[in-house]
Amino acid sequence: MISRGLLVRLEARPGQDAAVEEFLRSALPLVQQEAGTSAWFAVRFGRGEYGIFDVFPGDQERDAHLAGPVAAALQERGAELFASPPAIVKLAVLANKLPDKTTPAPDTKGLLLTFKPKSGREPEVEQLLRAAEPLVLDEPRTTAWFAIRTDAGDYGIFDVFPDSGGRFAHLAGHVPRELAKHAFTLLGSMPDIEMLNVEAEKLAA
Repeated sequence: MISRGLLVRLEARPGQDAAVEEFLRSALPLVQQEAGTSAWFAVRFGRGEYGIFDVFPGDQERDAHLAGPVAAALQERGAELFASPPAIVKLAVLANKLPDKTTPAPDTKGLLLTFKPKSGREPEVEQLLRAAEPLVLDEPRTTAWFAIRTDAGDYGIFDVFPDSGGRFAHLAGHVPRELAKHAFTLLGSMPDIEMLNVEAEKLAA
């Protein structure tokens, strides 16, 4: 059971991209020791733009992670590596797909899609996202997938793939078509789609 998440955005200082990537990869062994962190992804959105997306069974496990060694390392090296403090967004996880123990090679690509619902249509948006879960379960090249709601009331999807081909197959699949079909009735804005690279990941079985 996964019900909570975090999205942390990080802006590297000029010239510190390589150091930030090394720092994020070095955090993986720390996260692997956290039994309450169900999955964790260090990602690169673009030049100088990085992030962490992770999910948890509940508030207790998320709070423990926020008080844990990765957060301490971010605080310790923040002024050296980052142009501003981390931007932390708390999430509710509405539906998810996680791999079984036979997961192949590590993921290299990902997507973050976010959008605002029309006022009063939030229950229908949540139903649409939950209904997408069985569609994604049938996508062999979508390794992990999470439908999310932020504390500010925005919605979205975060997912990862072994390669660009897997990401393209997902973008050409059922879930984007369903979102497009309902965009004018349910969504208050066009979805914002960010293509990202996966620098490191922890996937729970």
